[in-house]
Amino acid sequence: MAIDSYLYSSPGGREYNEDCVGERVISGGKLFVAADGLGGHKYGDIASKCVVDTFKAAAEPEEDVRQWLEDTIAEAHNAVMKLQDEKAAKMRSTVAALAIKYNKAYWANVGDSRVYYIHNDTIYAITEDHSVAYKKFLLGEITRDEIATDEDQSSLLRTIGNESRNTPDIYESEEELSNGDAFLLCSDGAWEYFMDNEILFDYFKSETAEQWAQYILTRIVSRVKEGNDNLSVITVIFNQD
Repeated sequence: MAIDSYLYSSPGGREYNEDCVGERVISGGKLFVAADGLGGHKYGDIASKCVVDTFKAAAEPEEDVRQWLEDTIAEAHNAVMKLQDEKAAKMRSTVAALAIKYNKAYWANVGDSRVYYIHNDTIYAITEDHSVAYKKFLLGEITRDEIATDEDQSSLLRTIGNESRNTPDIYESEEELSNGDAFLLCSDGAWEYFMDNEILFDYFKSETAEQWAQYILTRIVSRVKEGNDNLSVITVIFNQD
């Protein structure tokens, strides 16, 4: 099994970066994590780093990877809550995590950091944003593409560090991964500047995960506005040996 990956995170048009990305080798595969600390709260950079560090330090996932993702997110939440007490300040972060283990994929999210999946030349948005804007989309009040510019896009319904609303959504692939299957993890500072099918077009042009990320980032840079949000992407391409 070969997993080609590329991680990128930038402060964008902000003074400092409150996003954090990370990866680690796990038994039978690899883990990827993207977290976005909320800019409306203090110490967003510390919160997002705490989330990623928790995943990096967690015990190895055993057979039940879904449960491991749920437990690790709960551990990250508890760690952020502890930091809130220490600093006497509210701290919040989103998270999107992907674990590839023995040719199967498992993923989870809290907030509006996303995971996309490319399989059989088709792209799938495999997470749902926990935001007011996404609820509007589900109710038919706006289109999916309009989520990025909706006035409630940044109004999140679940986050790590929210005492009562921090429950993750946990998923797994229905079948084993195939050669060329690919994933994109990203923060809202990235996905708000492209449409889903554009991710697929950039993938078709690419031979490596890094090249795919560079095509995506070039597209984003051509569209961003002054003072744009932090942005992070993780591109992952799976191949069987």
